[in-house]
Amino acid sequence: MKIDESMASYCSWRAGGPARRLYRPADSADLVAFLKQLPDDEPLLWVGLGSNLLVRDGGFPGTVVITSGRLAELTFSDGELRVEAGASCAKVARECARAGMVGLEFFAGIPGTVGGALAMNAGAFGGETWEHVLSVETVDRHGEVRVRTPEEFSVNYREVRGEPGEWFLAARLRLQPGDGEAAQQRIRALLERRAATQPTREPSCGSTFRNPPADHAARLIEAAGLKGLCIGQACVSEKHANFIINRGGASAADIETLIGTVRERVEQDSGIRLQTEVHIVGDAA
Repeated sequence: MKIDESMASYCSWRAGGPARRLYRPADSADLVAFLKQLPDDEPLLWVGLGSNLLVRDGGFPGTVVITSGRLAELTFSDGELRVEAGASCAKVARECARAGMVGLEFFAGIPGTVGGALAMNAGAFGGETWEHVLSVETVDRHGEVRVRTPEEFSVNYREVRGEPGEWFLAARLRLQPGDGEAAQQRIRALLERRAATQPTREPSCGSTFRNPPADHAARLIEAAGLKGLCIGQACVSEKHANFIINRGGASAADIETLIGTVRERVEQDSGIRLQTEVHIVGDAA
């Protein structure tokens, strides 16, 4: 357990205030034991790779649970994969291809963990997470573990709603046997395409806004003349307009203000009000 730990080290934007308490479980049993002793009124925030998250500069007034790299086991069996929530999507894509199991190559383009992908039905290159879900394991704040089916969730574009107060521990995903070498080639091609079209070498949260129906957020932002717009060290990427990047030293307030400015300018230009993909939490400084 760490106290008043800066979240800038745990979020892909490399910005954000402190967590009052930060906890990294040794494994799922350790996590369950930890949750059982937490006070009922303790605010909880679950974080994987922090690639879809902005913590305001005042920080998070509770406990942040970091799953990345801790809950990361993968097990293949009879055309299925059981994977824990802290495994990175990129690792899952690689391990599936090496095992000769195909269908999750698009995971290579998702810069987060399986838990985050489940929570928002993350997708890339035409694939979406919940297309492959057979069942999930969840845990509530009292440490109670449950197995749930997709029918128990409302799954939409970049939005998943389930039982309130439960978080994803693991998932069983449907795969198909196939040509592992061809799958690895597809992954390499996807990563090359991503590097060519997105600012992968600069701190960002990935796509900032959801694509509106029958359109693309990046097109609307570019049409409004906002590529390169900066507030402090937070800037709209010149490479991909739906990415807000940290050029070095941007505060969470800079990033949040730029998000609001882009949304207002796009609405003025097109009449469309963009919805964020990124989750913004915590207190202002």
